Amino acid sequence: MPGNKGVIYEGPGKVEVHEIDYPGFELKDGPGVNPANIGRKLPHAAILKAVATNICGSDQHMVRGRTTAPQGLVLGHEITGEVVETGPGVEFIKKGDLVSVPFNIACGRCRNCKEGNTGICENVNPDRPGSAYGYVDMGGWVGGQAEYVLVPYADWNLLKFPDRDQAMEKILDLAMLADIFPTGFHGCVTAGVGPGSTVYIAGAGPVGLAAAASAHLLGAAVVIVGDLNKERLDQARSFGCETVNVATGEPRDQIEQILGEPEVDCAVDAVGFEARGHGREAEVERPATVLNTLMDVTRAGGALGIPGLYVTGDPGASDEAAKHGSLSIRIGLGWAKSHSFATGQCPVMRYNRRLMQAILHDKVQIAKAVNATAIGLDEAPRGYHEFDEGAAKKYVLDPNGMLPKAA
Repeated sequence: MPGNKGVIYEGPGKVEVHEIDYPGFELKDGPGVNPANIGRKLPHAAILKAVATNICGSDQHMVRGRTTAPQGLVLGHEITGEVVETGPGVEFIKKGDLVSVPFNIACGRCRNCKEGNTGICENVNPDRPGSAYGYVDMGGWVGGQAEYVLVPYADWNLLKFPDRDQAMEKILDLAMLADIFPTGFHGCVTAGVGPGSTVYIAGAGPVGLAAAASAHLLGAAVVIVGDLNKERLDQARSFGCETVNVATGEPRDQIEQILGEPEVDCAVDAVGFEARGHGREAEVERPATVLNTLMDVTRAGGALGIPGLYVTGDPGASDEAAKHGSLSIRIGLGWAKSHSFATGQCPVMRYNRRLMQAILHDKVQIAKAVNATAIGLDEAPRGYHEFDEGAAKKYVLDPNGMLPKAA
C-alpha cells in the first residue's frame, strides 16, 4: 500500500501538507466526519491517484476562518484522477480509467439524484441534503488535495475521459470540469444567458472567469465582468470581456457607458458571502452588496444565477445577522422587477459531459480563461497565500507529478 499526503486546514490562515491515511472502503472517524457516517461501508467506491486537484475559492473561505471548519480537515473537492482500485460493487469503472470527479457527492439512488439535482443528494450527508469532499458540514468525506482519494458511488459519480492520450493533452482544461466550469456555466444557464444576451458577472475570480467563458460559449453578445482587482479584470479582458472596476463607482453607471443603457438582460453572482462594497466602500465588507447590485442592474423580467457561495454559519461576519446567513437583501426590488433567482450547488453531472466534449473538440479554452497554473502538492500553502492575496490564477495542484508545468 503506497503512502499518502494531503493538504490540511490547521486553523485560520494556515494550511500544511502532512501524511494522511491511505483511503479504504469504509468511512472512518476524523475531523468533520458526521457521527452517523462513521463506519459506513463503501463497496461502491473507487480509489483514485490524483492527477490534478484544484484550490477553490470555497476552500479559501474555510482557510480564512470564515466557516466552522474543524482543524485537521483534509481539503479539496476539485479532483481529476486515475482509478487505481475499485470496490466489489463497482461494475463499469475500471482500474486505469482517467476520470473527472464532480465535487457534489451523490448516491444516484435518491429522489433528488434521479431528478438530476445531484447537488442536494439526500443520502450522503446526515446533516442536510448535499455533500462535497473536504468541506465543512458536508458529511465528512475526505478531501482530494492529496495523492490518493476515495470516491463513493463510483459508477454513478465518475466521468470517464474517452481517450487517455487526448485527455492528458488537455488535462488542465479538463481539470476545470470538477467544479468551476460547470458552476460558472450553471450560473449562466440559470440566469438565462443565450445568443445575443447582455450579461453582468460579479466577480473575476476563477468562477467568475469560468462564467464569462461560459457566457461566450452560450452566445452572449456582451459579457461584462465586475471586480475591484485590476489583475483579475485584465485577465477577463484577455478573452474578450468588457469590465467594470467596482472600486471606482457603481456598476450601473459603468454598464451604461458600455451598453448605452444601465441594465443587462441577466446577471451572475460569482462572489458570494464575503462581498465588499462599491466605490468608497470597496474595502468594507458588505455581504449583500452583490445580490442587491444584480437586482439593480438586471432588467425587469430578467434572471439572476447565484453560484457564489453563501453559508449558514460565518463566525467572522461583519454583523450578528450575517453570522447566521441573514443578509439585508432588497427582495422588494427583485419582486417589483419580477426577477427569477437560482441558488445552491451546481449539479455538475447535468453539464460536465457536454462541457468535456466542448473542451476535447476545441470549442473553449477554459484553462487559458482562468489562467490555470500547475504547482506541486507541497507548494499548496504558497498557492493558498497567493490566491488569498488576489492572484489572477487558478492554482492546480499536481500531487503525483503528472501535469505540465505551465498553462
